[in-house]
Amino acid sequence: MSSGEERTRMFSLRSVVTLILLIMLGASLLWASFNLNLPEPEEMREIILSYGWAGWLVFVGITAAIAITPIPITVPALVAGSLYGVIIGTLLSLSGVMIGSWLGYWLARLLGQRLTFQLLGRHSDIVQSYLSDAGFWAVFTVRVMPGLPYWPVNYGAGALGIGQYVFISATFLASVPGQISLVSLGAFAVNPSLFYGIILVVAWVAVLILTWISYRYWSPTKRDTGESEK
Repeated sequence: MSSGEERTRMFSLRSVVTLILLIMLGASLLWASFNLNLPEPEEMREIILSYGWAGWLVFVGITAAIAITPIPITVPALVAGSLYGVIIGTLLSLSGVMIGSWLGYWLARLLGQRLTFQLLGRHSDIVQSYLSDAGFWAVFTVRVMPGLPYWPVNYGAGALGIGQYVFISATFLASVPGQISLVSLGAFAVNPSLFYGIILVVAWVAVLILTWISYRYWSPTKRDTGESEK
């Protein structure tokens, strides 16, 4: 066997081993994330506060970890508002959500469609229906769709090969109103000021408008019309 053939064989073997290790790592992370229990809001506050100035890093890490699981991201956003106020709280909560969404996206890219859709379970058909050959607007409207959690969209977008730029930009823009609405609710609960109240009302109005837009975009009549035009 020539040296070139030997190097090619070694490279192929290394690639296979690396792929197996990455798949095992991805599956382990998914299993761990799906079996972790979310701390109670007060317990989460204590954990974050116990780290002093570094508490914001802990908060972002917790939020990112939750964002790759079926656990709703509501509680961390409320905690962010109660601890950091609307502006800083939104920035931190949104950062954690985006990091977690990006990790979920790449975990699905790593694991592939078959394993990812097995993990999605009852959400797999919905995700495939909405995100197959999807562009920015489709991802955006799915993100604000009521009743569909974050995590199936993250995994579905990665498994179906949606472009990273489309996924990240649509996720960011669609997440901002929802995060502000939740964070402002947490801030208003501990400090019911006029400023927080105005932000709370405006944010929830924006969420309702986006929900209506999503409903109109994905209504059966709209989808049937769009499919017939293709």
